[in-house]
Amino acid sequence: MSLRINSPAPNFEADTTHGWVNFHEWLGGSWGMLFSHPKDFTPVCTTELARLAALEPEFAARGTKVIGLSVDPVGRHKEWEHDIESAFGHSIHYPVIADPDLVVATLYGMLPEGANDPRHPADSITVRSVFLISPDKRVRASLSYPNETGRNFDEILRLLQACQLTAKFQVATPVDWHPGGEVIIPTTVTDSEAKLRFPEGWEAPLPYLRLVADPQTAK
Repeated sequence: MSLRINSPAPNFEADTTHGWVNFHEWLGGSWGMLFSHPKDFTPVCTTELARLAALEPEFAARGTKVIGLSVDPVGRHKEWEHDIESAFGHSIHYPVIADPDLVVATLYGMLPEGANDPRHPADSITVRSVFLISPDKRVRASLSYPNETGRNFDEILRLLQACQLTAKFQVATPVDWHPGGEVIIPTTVTDSEAKLRFPEGWEAPLPYLRLVADPQTAK
């Protein structure tokens, strides 16, 4: 069964391009993003790793560690990283897990239906998942993409910011929210409680839709 929102993020130990890691120990008290791709030297994922290398400082600025995964061994990862830097000019500073026996991919439910052999392209080609993990080691968001569609890491960064905001301030975010935009007072918060938390008040286009300024930017 695939991991669900708020499921404990399974721990594991694995070899990576940065050496052997215990996942939970590596995360420490940080947020984390675990993302996977089918195999090294694949074109769509090559563009993704390059884009994420450029964006990694944005994740780091938000207290989030990034770690990748592929079914290929560490040596292949490092060769691929050299290709990516040569073509795109971005060095990859985050670790990439070697998962040739599909241990982590299976633990996190990353594989397509019927997959059982990591050496067969059909069994690893859709290992393209993203998990956002909070400091308490729980899955706060997850996404899966087909092999032909490149991931949008700008959107994943936006999703991370929304998860961090809602965890810190117990609010919700509306459609197409971006940092600085209005947020929603959840229906679990009564008007009396909301008055204490948001003394400046709120707009309510509907009785159950109460909008307030982003608490991270509100003065």
